[in-house]
Amino acid sequence: MEVVSAWAPAVGFTLLPPAGGFLGSTLTEKKWPVWYESLQKPSWCPPSWVFAPVWGAIYTSMGYGSCLVWKEVGGFNKKSMIPLGLYAGQLALSWSWTPIFFRAHKMGWGLVTLLLTTGTATAATVSWYKVNKTAAYLMIPYLAWLTLASALNYHVWKDNRDKNHILTQLPESCS
Repeated sequence: MEVVSAWAPAVGFTLLPPAGGFLGSTLTEKKWPVWYESLQKPSWCPPSWVFAPVWGAIYTSMGYGSCLVWKEVGGFNKKSMIPLGLYAGQLALSWSWTPIFFRAHKMGWGLVTLLLTTGTATAATVSWYKVNKTAAYLMIPYLAWLTLASALNYHVWKDNRDKNHILTQLPESCS
């Protein structure tokens, strides 16, 4: 029984981020294919099929990193408030981007959300580095991907401002 309880936090922390990301994508799945595919994107935009596996790997990696931090600081306590609080904040922001961008078609607000996520994730990474260097290193791919996602979101927003307004006015059955 003790082996199960030792693994439970690692499994929970590791699976929580991708589960939240999956839930967000499931809630917007019907809306985004037609709308997103109609948008003008830069030539360096990754193909759509790349996003799910990359986000899944990144969310799993940072989830495991959060478990390392949690273990290092001795669970949820005063010492964990900043590193895990920043982590929870950036995770909530990250999860909120999908419905903001894909469901509400708010590309500008999506960019704001990504920039806030990047700032909070950077602060979390710095705080993690002081606690567990491996955990902080597990955040580096996420920070790199957030940089790419922010640049992509910016270009899509900039190049489709008029289309955003027109598409958000379509009846529900057309979008």
